[in-house]
Amino acid sequence: MQIFSRRAAAALFAVSALFPGAAFAADALKEIRIDWATYNPVSLVLKQKGLLEKEFAKDGISIVWVQSAGSNKALEFLNAGSIDLGSTAGSAALVARINGNPIKSVYVYSRPEWTALVTGKDSKIASVADLKGKRVAVTRGTDPHIFLVRALLGAGLTEKDITPVLLQHADGKTALIRGDVDAWAGLDPMMAQAEIEDGAKLFYRKADANTWGILNVREEFLKDHPDIVRRVLATYEEARKYSLANYDELKKTFIAVTRLPDAVVDKQLKERTELTHSRIGAPQRESILAAGLALQQAGVIDAKTDVKAALDALIDDQVPLPTN
Repeated sequence: MQIFSRRAAAALFAVSALFPGAAFAADALKEIRIDWATYNPVSLVLKQKGLLEKEFAKDGISIVWVQSAGSNKALEFLNAGSIDLGSTAGSAALVARINGNPIKSVYVYSRPEWTALVTGKDSKIASVADLKGKRVAVTRGTDPHIFLVRALLGAGLTEKDITPVLLQHADGKTALIRGDVDAWAGLDPMMAQAEIEDGAKLFYRKADANTWGILNVREEFLKDHPDIVRRVLATYEEARKYSLANYDELKKTFIAVTRLPDAVVDKQLKERTELTHSRIGAPQRESILAAGLALQQAGVIDAKTDVKAALDALIDDQVPLPTN
C-alpha cells in the first residue's frame, strides 16, 4: 500500500505539473470577492439585481460583497487579497501599481466628475492659492487627493504649503461642516450632500482632472481565472447598460443604499456621472498618464519612475467584452 501511495502521489504530481489549470475539486474556485461603492453606482445595481449570483450559480461559485469607502480602501483590499476585483479611480490605481500593488485595470464603470475642492458656505476661500496655510481634509490614495495635489501644483503650491488633515471621505465632509478644517478635497455623494444640505461651495472644479472610474483585478486572479474575469465583466456590462437605460431604477437603488434625498442623488448621478463607457482605451490612458506625470512633477511619484511603462503594466485591455 505504501508503494502504491507513493506511485499515486507521483502520478498526481505529474498530472498537475503538466496541466496546472486542471480543475481538481480541491482547487476549484468557491467564491468571487468583489467590492461595491457609492462612488460606483453600477456596482450598486449589480449587487441589488443579483446578476453575478445568477451568472455563477451553475458553477457553485458564491459572490462575496465588500464595501469600499474610497479608492484607498479598495486598493488596500486588493493588495491584501481580501477582494479579487475592486473599483477605484484610474490615477489611484496607477499610483498603487507603481508602489507595488499587483493589480490590473480591466474595465471602465463611469466617467465621473466626482471630486472638487470644497469649502464652507461662509468661507472667504475663493481660489486654490487661498489654501496656503489652511487645513484641508483629504483621503490619501484617492482621486480627490491626487486632484488636490494637481490643483496645488497649478497654483505654484505643494502639500507642504497646507496642513493636510487625513480623514476618510465621509469624515472629511463632517469636519468641513463642523468648521474643523478650512477646505476639503470632496467626493460624491458626500460632496453633493454638503452642497445641497449645508450650502458648501465647490470653489475649484476641473472635470478633466477627475480620472475615470476603473475596475481592477488582482493580477494573480486574472492569470488563474481569465474566463471568470471575462464573465464578471460581461455581467458588469449588463448592469451598466441597464443603469444607462433605466435612470429611475438606478436612482431608486442608489437611494435605498445611501438614504440620500432625491436632489443629492440627482446632483451626483444626473449632473456628474456618465455611464457611456466600458473599454479602457486612449482617452482613459491619456487621462491617467496626465495625472501620473503631474504627480511626478509634484514629487509624489519618484522622478526615476517610468510612468508610461507603469501605466502599460497596469492596464490589461485584452479581456473581451460583449459587442452587442
